[in-house]
Amino acid sequence: MKHEIKDFLHYLTIERGLSENTLKSYERDLRQYQQFLKDKSHITDVHAIQRLHVMQFLNHLHSLGRSASTVARFLSTIRAFHQFLIREAGVEQDPSLHIETPKKERKLPKILSSEEVESLLELQGKDPLVIRNRAMLEVLYATGLRVTELLSLTMNDLHLTMGFVRCFGKGSKERIIPLGTHAQKSVQDYIDTARGALLKGKKEDALFLNNRGKPMSRQGFWKILKGIARDRGIRKEITPHTLRHSFATHLLENGADLRAVQEMLGHADISTTQIYTHVTKSRLKDIYKTFHPRA
Repeated sequence: MKHEIKDFLHYLTIERGLSENTLKSYERDLRQYQQFLKDKSHITDVHAIQRLHVMQFLNHLHSLGRSASTVARFLSTIRAFHQFLIREAGVEQDPSLHIETPKKERKLPKILSSEEVESLLELQGKDPLVIRNRAMLEVLYATGLRVTELLSLTMNDLHLTMGFVRCFGKGSKERIIPLGTHAQKSVQDYIDTARGALLKGKKEDALFLNNRGKPMSRQGFWKILKGIARDRGIRKEITPHTLRHSFATHLLENGADLRAVQEMLGHADISTTQIYTHVTKSRLKDIYKTFHPRA
């Protein structure tokens, strides 16, 4: 089986052009699969592998406490390997065929309460960096942009008088997202009073700049956000995506249409957006348990 794994990895490298990290992941999964078959079923020949053996391996992973998503990844690797064996090694059947992929558990996204968002956005001061930070956070919460989309915005993407911003998401798909009045005001203030101070006479198309007049980096934004949250006494673990999650959840809590939220978030599939309906239901249950006298 060792030689077949080596040939499969070679195929993935030459024919599929996969990255080194992806290849290493395939190799790790298959080495574990190989070792299990050898230790538990004394199988070293790929022609001898049966459906029962694949099922035993997956059950073994479950017994080790591996998550459903990890088991699903192993099964995907095993399927690809056995399909390769049918094409290239004269193996007649795929023992992984018709084995159901474990359903991945969907973790509810962590969000901020409306009060925590208000606290995060209440940045006071006339320093150019404070004005910039307030504008970035206002736009992020007002639009639900991914942090990469936020930091990729250019001056030409802004349409403040009409109250919207244009961005290019995954797959370079363009979408138009409304800007609230607070976000419009904060961005206009940033452009009028702070952006020029950060540019220091240079030319740059990017909307949001660092203190050297260059486009803001993801790492730089992450550091700024964590610092502001810490200063505001927000103890929750917070990431740029937390504001995106909060944007979607708060819209739905206040009666927004799911399809409209899907469009603003740039989700290709509405099932991705539906996770936020679970968040709102979970929050309603918490509120009920907290405040109903007979909960």
